[in-house]
Amino acid sequence: MIGKQQFRLLVLPGDGIGPEVMREALRVVEWIGQYAEVEFTIRHALAGGAAIDAYGTPMLDETIEQAMHADAVLFGAVGGPRWEKLGFDLRPELAILRLRRELSLFANLRPVTVFDPLIEASTIKPEVIRNLDLMIVRECMGGLYFGEPRGIETMQDGQMRGFNTETYSTVEIERVARVAFDLARHRRRVVCSVEKANVTESGLVWRQVISKLHERDYADVELRHMYADNCAMQLVRNPKQFDVIVTGNIFGDILSDLASMLTGSLGMLPSATIGVPRGDRFVPAVYEPIHGSAPDIAGRGIANPMAQILSVAMMLRLSFRMEREATLVEQACIAALAAGARTADLAAAGEKALSTWEMGDAVLHQLEETAGKRQLTA
Repeated sequence: MIGKQQFRLLVLPGDGIGPEVMREALRVVEWIGQYAEVEFTIRHALAGGAAIDAYGTPMLDETIEQAMHADAVLFGAVGGPRWEKLGFDLRPELAILRLRRELSLFANLRPVTVFDPLIEASTIKPEVIRNLDLMIVRECMGGLYFGEPRGIETMQDGQMRGFNTETYSTVEIERVARVAFDLARHRRRVVCSVEKANVTESGLVWRQVISKLHERDYADVELRHMYADNCAMQLVRNPKQFDVIVTGNIFGDILSDLASMLTGSLGMLPSATIGVPRGDRFVPAVYEPIHGSAPDIAGRGIANPMAQILSVAMMLRLSFRMEREATLVEQACIAALAAGARTADLAAAGEKALSTWEMGDAVLHQLEETAGKRQLTA
C-alpha cells in the first residue's frame, strides 16, 4: 500500500433499505479503489434506529468522533414505524441532524438531473424535463428544525400545544448563499433565492441579507427571488428556468422531494452536506440519498441503489477531488439505465424489474466497459 493515496471513510448504513443500497455503493467504492489505485480505509458504525436498538441512542459520541476524523461519511437512511413510539427525543432522524450540527455542515447540495433514459419514467411531459439540470442548495443547520424555543406543552385547559421557531441570522444566511453563488459561477450563473418574505420576518431577513451579499460580492451572477409556494408550482410548470435554488431548511426539504419526481423516482437523487472547505476539499462531509428508509420494502431486495451510488460520485468529486472517477460512476449509471436496467420504482408496466443487487451488477458492468474503452483510447 506504500505510495497509494489514502482516504478515511465512515459508513453508516442506517435502517430499512439503508444497508441494502449501501452494499451496492460500497461495491462501487471498492471498484474505484482498485481502478484508481487509492486506498479507502473504511469503518462501519450504527446510526438511527439500529443504534437505538443496540445502544439506546440514535448516535453514539464515539461515532461522532469517528466522523470528525473521517474524510467523508457515507450515510444510508434512518427511521421507521418501529421507533415512532419511543418519543421525540429518541427519534432515529436525530442521527443525521446531530451529524450536521457536530460537524458544522450547513449546506445540503441536492442535484436534480434528468437522465435521457428515464424521461419516460417521469409523470411530467418529456419536453418539460428533457435536459433538466438544476441544483438545490438547502440550509441545514438552522431554521424551523433547529430554532429555539421549541417544545410541546399542556395548556391550562388541557389542550396540547406544539411550537417551533423559524429563525435565521445574517451569518447563517450568508454562508449558505455563498455556496449557492459559487456553484452558480461554475454553471449558468443564475441563483434563485426562495423564502416567504411576504408573510414571515425570517423570510424578509433572508431576502435582505442575500440581496446585500449579491450586490457586494456576486454582481456577476443573476439573482432572482421567489416565494416558496410559487417555486413549488414553477418546478412542475417550468423547471428548466432554474439553475441554482438556495433556500432554508424546511423549504429545501420539501422542494427537493418535489423536484425528485421530475427525474422519475426519489431513488435517483443523491446529496452532499458540506461545510467550510479545507483548501479545495470538503472534509469532512456527509453523502446520502435523499430518499428515506422505506420500511415497507426493506429486506425484499428491490430498492433502487442509484441514489446511494450517485452519492458516492459526489463524494469522489467534492471530498476526494477525483473528478475523473466521479464522472465515470455517473456515466456508468446512465449507461446502465440506457441498457434497460430498471428497479421496481423505475420499471414500466410489463417491464422486467431488477433486484437491488442486479442493479449494482449493471452499474459495475458499465464501469468495466467504460474503463476498458478509456484504456483503449488512452
